[in-house]
Amino acid sequence: MLGEYRITGRRAADISASIERAVGEGALEPGQLLPPMRELAATLGVNPNTVAAAYRTLRERGVIETHGRRGSRVRPKPATTGREKVRLDVPEGVRDLAGGNPDPALLPPLAGAFAAAAERGDRDPVLYGAEPVDPELARLARAALDADGVPAGPLTVASGALDAVERVLAAHLRPGDAVAVEDPGWGRTLDLVPALGLRTVPVGVDDEGPLPDRLRAALEGGASAVVVTDRAQNPTGAAVSAARARALRAVLADHPGTLLIEDDHGHGVVDLPLHPLAGVTRHWAFVRSVAKTYGPDLRLALLTGDDVTVDRVRGRHRLGPGWVSLLTQRAVVRLWTDGAVDGPAVAAAYRERRERLIDALAERGVTAHGRSGMNVWVPVPDETGAVARLLHAGWAVSPGARFRLSSPPAIRITISTLTEAETAPLATAVAAALGPSPSRSYV
Repeated sequence: MLGEYRITGRRAADISASIERAVGEGALEPGQLLPPMRELAATLGVNPNTVAAAYRTLRERGVIETHGRRGSRVRPKPATTGREKVRLDVPEGVRDLAGGNPDPALLPPLAGAFAAAAERGDRDPVLYGAEPVDPELARLARAALDADGVPAGPLTVASGALDAVERVLAAHLRPGDAVAVEDPGWGRTLDLVPALGLRTVPVGVDDEGPLPDRLRAALEGGASAVVVTDRAQNPTGAAVSAARARALRAVLADHPGTLLIEDDHGHGVVDLPLHPLAGVTRHWAFVRSVAKTYGPDLRLALLTGDDVTVDRVRGRHRLGPGWVSLLTQRAVVRLWTDGAVDGPAVAAAYRERRERLIDALAERGVTAHGRSGMNVWVPVPDETGAVARLLHAGWAVSPGARFRLSSPPAIRITISTLTEAETAPLATAVAAALGPSPSRSYV
């Protein structure tokens, strides 16, 4: 079961550390079954309650998962090192459409904005005790949020969208609480929730966002929070429509104690209107990252929400990193006010690339989804086989397993740099990799 690795320790902390160290070093691999608690207790000469406590610690740390009588296994993406075992390696000479990155050609140059911010910092250095949010950034953000119908609330800044989501979840939930997540959904969120000791409850999605009946079932089943992507949903490209927003708000209104987190990472590069859900639950957070618009390395996301949520996030942030670099915030302000990115033009470029591929696939009998953003989601009968055949044909796409809990198999194709000349050959290769198969839904 464990190969050559021997779990050691007599205290719960030592046993859990031994297992986590083995996972980090690769001696215990993702998906590997661990010994039953009583069996390991007998081997180590300890009380079964000691092993149970060790396993509980590992579950709360996101290292293992337990499925009743089927036992405990190392998580497919454990919250420790050794993640290279689940990464898709793209061979030399293969066209990489798996990364999920924006088109570098559509990102703005950063040198001028940072030079201006640095010059200001030289004149008036930022010191401990400074306001954590640049006033001009807050003003610009609030004006944009108001224009999109996001409820009024205090504003703070986090180091990217996932950092914001993590801080909001940690501000309200405890290990063991359940979080409703989109399925398929953002792989990092699907990893983060169990890494915090929380339970994921899958909610199916279609092109218009989360399905209301699935969300209702999740909340009635005890989910304390829900994470929703408003536009450019990764991986499916779903975008919450006006009708879907009304239906979801009605569901949330019946569960006012739910913590609602909305991720609008596509702001600035998506040409579909925003239909926010915030305002019907007591606690909510709305997150906007600048990664897709100005570049992933800026690590900056704007966060607004109800008074309690934002106050808790600010307070915990002060005890850790303290603040997000004012240099970065001011550079973003400069990029924003200078109009460094032509948002409609960028959105149009991504839309054209998506629709061109979806149309080409449809001509070859392949159903695909991609209402917004920079990815196309293609349901497949055999995910592993499709990825392998496409690699052999010279195309690297992402296996849907990175983004799924219980939804059917699929592949994700990032179209951000896909050229017109590449579209037809890629569509032909995808059709060949799938073979004849009936149309399928991903919900």
